[in-house]
Amino acid sequence: MGTLEHLAHPGAEIAVRVTPRASHNAVVIEGGAIRVYVTVVPEDGKANDAVRKLLASELGVAKSRLVLVRGQTARDKVFRLED
Repeated sequence: MGTLEHLAHPGAEIAVRVTPRASHNAVVIEGGAIRVYVTVVPEDGKANDAVRKLLASELGVAKSRLVLVRGQTARDKVFRLED
């Protein structure tokens, strides 16, 4: 069960701040902001894929429903939850 399930409704845009090369994978809510820590390196989209997988798990949805709409190469990203 995820910790962000209350955000899991179609069309929701979820802003996250990503920290790649972290010591462990985690999703943390700090001051109302969502921070995602992933252990992979930010090259060839590996970090984005890891963030999508971890975020989908926390939301309790399939990772194919999360679409990256902003921040392909940035630490600040916005994902949209599709139908």
